[in-house]
Amino acid sequence: MSELTFTPVIGLEIHVQLATKSKIFCSCSTDYIGAVPNTNVCPVCLGLPGSLPVLNAKVVEYGVKAALALNCAVNTATRFHRKNYFYADLPKAYQISQYDLPLAEKGYVEIPTEDGGRYHVRITRLHLEEDAGKLVHEASDGRLVGADQSFVDYNRGGVPLAEIVSEPDIRSAAEAKEYVARLRQLVRYLGVSDGDMEKGSLRVDANISVKCSDGRWGDRAEVKNLNSLRALERALEYEFKRQSQLLAEGKTVTQETRHWNDVEGVTMATRSKEEAHDYRYFPEPDLPPLLLPDGYVDKIKETMPELPWQKVDRFEKSYKLNETDAMILTEHIPLADFYEACVKAGASPQRASNWVRTEVLRIMNEQKIEIEDFPIKPAVLAQLVSKVDDNKISTTAAREVFDMMAARRISLEEAMSECGVEEGGISGSNLENMVRGILKNNADVVEIIKTGQDKKGKKQKFLQGLIMKEARGQADPKEAASVLAQLLEE
Repeated sequence: MSELTFTPVIGLEIHVQLATKSKIFCSCSTDYIGAVPNTNVCPVCLGLPGSLPVLNAKVVEYGVKAALALNCAVNTATRFHRKNYFYADLPKAYQISQYDLPLAEKGYVEIPTEDGGRYHVRITRLHLEEDAGKLVHEASDGRLVGADQSFVDYNRGGVPLAEIVSEPDIRSAAEAKEYVARLRQLVRYLGVSDGDMEKGSLRVDANISVKCSDGRWGDRAEVKNLNSLRALERALEYEFKRQSQLLAEGKTVTQETRHWNDVEGVTMATRSKEEAHDYRYFPEPDLPPLLLPDGYVDKIKETMPELPWQKVDRFEKSYKLNETDAMILTEHIPLADFYEACVKAGASPQRASNWVRTEVLRIMNEQKIEIEDFPIKPAVLAQLVSKVDDNKISTTAAREVFDMMAARRISLEEAMSECGVEEGGISGSNLENMVRGILKNNADVVEIIKTGQDKKGKKQKFLQGLIMKEARGQADPKEAASVLAQLLEE
């Protein structure tokens, strides 16, 4: 009997917090991070008797924009439903969401593979809904595990969400991670969300089941509220092993909702998985059907920005960059803009790409700053890069000048002066004086060479290395070797 093999089948539900200033059905602020608990609330988002919701038009606009970027068909006639369930963070005991008539459906997103290929993850639907409040647990790390009591903050209740549901087209944890990263980049490009997983602006529920090579299928488990790409990947890898092991032992996989314990690196059952009919959906009686007027979607299309994959293609064609470099430079719009401004100011595209991908990103990481706060303007970097292109200064010297500008926030001219870097490099009498100084400081080595003890020339190469180090790449190696040999003959 052949050995059993297992294949994961994964579909994701991604909740994207839309970047509107007010909530989806009232005028309360969505800026709840750091706010005093339960201060951004009103009768509408608390569901008090007599209050009526009013749909925020900006939420619809952002939802349509995201739907178009995901290649979805937008439904111009839709409506909201009540999704009934009780939980402590939901004061109304129902959530206003969309059910059988989502805002958009039947789209796809293209994901690059490690071997340079592409595959499509189909989008089942994109619908709009309100967020729930937030439970704050009194554990040392703020997590549910180990907490003795919990508090509830309704500031987040009513914040607009776009839930993006995929078909079960994903076949590994790595693919799931890539898909979520792609969606996060997309919503940031569109400006419809900051996509910050750490702050909860983008949360993932992962549905995973396992198919066995003998034809058996396990029921699916849903791992809720994964708030980082690492947590998503680890949780799916764990679930795949757990479910595969159960099937290998001839057991069944229970359909249930599970919680990811990031500290222990395990998922834990929380409740049995509910079906749609358990929520007793019915049309929201306080909101009229949502009918998008003629031409509305076309107007949104006209405002669509260049999408990430379109920008990658353009960078490859316009600047002759390879795909990997183009993808790094276009990860964020501000970084792509910085690169293009550098090229526009006169830097060669390839040299500018190398500097932005290495030196600029290094400084950003060291100083923990965003590109918008980068201390060197693109035009100044272009000047520096051009000096290297024109062989006026060496790459080594340019890096030294670059670091000086970034650290002390001074001009290019000041940094060159501070670093002792001059255009044209070190040659002639300047090079000779420098070599003389090195020989003077290494008299013992000179003595070994002059007495014929340096049979293999190692000592002379050592001196040449000192010369190039002190010249910081600004001296021509052949001229330096010639001057050294000449002075050793004296």
